[in-house]
Amino acid sequence: MNKIRKGDQVIVLTGRDKGKRGAVLQRVDEERIVVEGVNVVKKHVKPNPMKGTTGGVVDKTLSIHQSNVAIFNATTGKADRVGIKILADSKKVRVFKSSGDEIKA
Repeated sequence: MNKIRKGDQVIVLTGRDKGKRGAVLQRVDEERIVVEGVNVVKKHVKPNPMKGTTGGVVDKTLSIHQSNVAIFNATTGKADRVGIKILADSKKVRVFKSSGDEIKA
């Protein structure tokens, strides 16, 4: 079970975007995620008349390692760690470590 999923609100803990908050747009693989507004770089693109694209400088959002982000707890307004709790019907749910509240997906 992934502790950080698509759609979660996260805060960046390290790097040049430290302190920024955004939603997880996608999981690239088991360890890397794409967060909106985080790790945005400028990419120089050549024009391609066959595809009908114009050249220039475009903004591209790159992935970030999941260890560099923490899930955002709306009740406390701070970053929090994620724990796994097993319910009575042997179902696994994600909970905030600080309060024990269930994380709504």
